[in-house]
Amino acid sequence: MSDGFVVLLIALGAGVTGLLLGRALPLRTATAEVRTIRDELARRLDELFALHELTHLLAESLEPARISEHLADYLERFFTARGAVVVLLREPDGEAWIAAASGTLADLAGRGVDANDTGLVTAAMGREHMELAERGDSGNAPVLFTGRTVERAAILPLRAHGVTLGAVAIADAPRPFPAAELRLLSTVATHAAAVLSNGRFFELVQRARDEWESTFDALGAGLAVVDHQGRIRRANHALADLTGRSVRKLVGVALDDAVGGDASDLAERLDTVRASGVAASGLHEAERLGRLLRVTAAPMHTPGPKAWVVALIEDVTEQKLLEIQLVQNEKMAAVGQLVSGVAHELNNPLTSIAGLAEFLLDRGGLADAAREHLKVMWEQADRAGRIVRNLLTFARRGPAEVTDLDLNDIVRRTVGLVDHELRLREVALETELDPALPSVRGDRYQIQQVVVNLVTNALQAVEDNPAGRPRSIRIVTTTDDRFVGLQVADTGPGVADDAVSQIFTPFFTTKAPGTGTGLGLAIAFRIVEGHGGQLSVRRSTGGGAEFVMRLPRDAPLVERPSAPAGATRIASAPPVGSGRRLLVVDADPAMRRMITVLLGGAGVAIEAADAARAAALLAGQGFDLVIADPRVVVEGGERFGDHLLTRHPALKDRTIFLTADVRPETAAWLRQLGCPYFVKPFPVGDLKAAAAAFLAVEPT
Repeated sequence: MSDGFVVLLIALGAGVTGLLLGRALPLRTATAEVRTIRDELARRLDELFALHELTHLLAESLEPARISEHLADYLERFFTARGAVVVLLREPDGEAWIAAASGTLADLAGRGVDANDTGLVTAAMGREHMELAERGDSGNAPVLFTGRTVERAAILPLRAHGVTLGAVAIADAPRPFPAAELRLLSTVATHAAAVLSNGRFFELVQRARDEWESTFDALGAGLAVVDHQGRIRRANHALADLTGRSVRKLVGVALDDAVGGDASDLAERLDTVRASGVAASGLHEAERLGRLLRVTAAPMHTPGPKAWVVALIEDVTEQKLLEIQLVQNEKMAAVGQLVSGVAHELNNPLTSIAGLAEFLLDRGGLADAAREHLKVMWEQADRAGRIVRNLLTFARRGPAEVTDLDLNDIVRRTVGLVDHELRLREVALETELDPALPSVRGDRYQIQQVVVNLVTNALQAVEDNPAGRPRSIRIVTTTDDRFVGLQVADTGPGVADDAVSQIFTPFFTTKAPGTGTGLGLAIAFRIVEGHGGQLSVRRSTGGGAEFVMRLPRDAPLVERPSAPAGATRIASAPPVGSGRRLLVVDADPAMRRMITVLLGGAGVAIEAADAARAAALLAGQGFDLVIADPRVVVEGGERFGDHLLTRHPALKDRTIFLTADVRPETAAWLRQLGCPYFVKPFPVGDLKAAAAAFLAVEPT
């Protein structure tokens, strides 16, 4: 028994004694009043004992169901009623259910209460006062719930803090409820409502905590609660997985120690968040983990130097790599579009220059000096054509000539090309070529271009070495079960760490303005990638840079035809007979002139500068051979290639297309048309051979 309860009993006894001593009453009257007071005192003591027991019962648990069971048992024991029920409203839907029942109403326990129930309990929950009901003279029994009647009932709503939590009811008493019982019932209901409200609040807090903890641990990103000293007070499983430590071992560890990296940078960010009270985010190099992290920190309480913060740690290493790749792809797409347009414009004049030079070289009677000049013209035009094709190799792969390659031979030829530069700049070159190196499939010119680029870059890297530092280049070829490799190492300054990720990006260069275009390594990377290989850079043992090329032994480069099927590349071909009629269609007058001169001179070929003129000529005259740019547009937007084969299908076997468009979709369209085609610039001997082969057959 508590001290307060004992004090209450003493006070009641003193009050009764004072009442008796302070009044002078007749003996019989005094005896009756003493009996009444004694009975009232006993009743009040019973109530106090009952409430005291109820207090202990309700304090036993904060679970609403358990509280309801104690309350129903209590009501049956301490009241004259033979049955009791406790009805609660569920959270958050507000549905009513019978949480506990005892005595004559025990069978109702656990049932739901329909929202449209017309019984007294449902009515009482909508009011704030007690509902009393008993069987009347008419014999109508009170309806406690729909379908359930009782002899008499007292119902009180359970309300706390202005919120209805449910209702409590006692029923089936043998006589009307005494006023004292009704007062006690009101006290019990008030007390029970307060306990149930506390239980509901506790349940809400517990549910919120469980949800927060589940969310905390379910996050895919690391999460940490950090105190004012930067130490982790709470961590989730994702952070434990990221750092390689258990959650328990993370607690008490400084956040910067857990993730590694620049401690001052991370500490400064957390201090800024504490001072400003505003969330902040930034990237953090976690050197120990070898990862790039995004750390987002937000204050948990009032800003200040003692404030705790919550830190979200995301591993963005792969995301950053994907972003870099996406930017790279966008650059390549833009460069590819630009280069395609440039190639289209350059290929026409290059074809004309190379073609006319080759035509004149095939004619006799030229002086030696003139022949040498023409040879230089042809070689330079051919070189320019190769430059255009090289530009296309990193924008989009162009036609390739696939053969068996001896990488050792390519290295020897490359060394011969740069030998003069090596001696001039006093650079030592060492080669270590594997004599058992197997051949690989690929384009000789493209692979040689890669080797030349790597050796030239190494030469430029070492020529500015300070006095006392060696100027040397080492070239090694290797092989294993899958790859043939080439290593080009130098003793230059090497590649800076921040430049490694961009070294193969088009137009990125570390050279002085005007001394580099930034295309060399980008082209080399695309060539090697196109051969199914890999090109990478690392720090060499000599302190400079080492570029490593690896080509697969069993993965040949995919070929893309550039010459018509059946055509044979020859140095020259017999002239076209003058009795044949030839239609040349091209918007470029130099191209038309070159083709006309190449295939027999005036009187044999008829030129058309546009598709409309060509269509008119085809409609009115017959031709033995058509050589045309298929992309010139006929009136109405139709391409000449489609127009020709739709309106004049008999010419399909007597048509050669010439195009400067190197886009893959154009090549696919030309293959669909089914006519042989050449991509400019091309050897004029191939065109002469193809034209002679067509015109040697009599038209049907």
